[in-house]
Amino acid sequence: MLRRIRLTLAAGYAARRSHTVTIPIMLAVVLTYQVAGTLGEWALTGSFAAAAQDFRIGLPGMLLQVVGGYLIIRHVITK
Repeated sequence: MLRRIRLTLAAGYAARRSHTVTIPIMLAVVLTYQVAGTLGEWALTGSFAAAAQDFRIGLPGMLLQVVGGYLIIRHVITK
């Protein structure tokens, strides 16, 4: 649930500021909520190693979110 809220806030902010969609903007959105999540997990667990492990494991999924999100948004915009 918190992940969706962070993603929504980051995406909304990026959309309002840029009025367009690019790969760097999508990358910034995904990294923003991932870093926020990593810091939150670090604060809760007290273990930076455990929090950073989620970030490392999640790299393929983050790449999919950036590229897939970009392609879907571009499709919706042009349609």
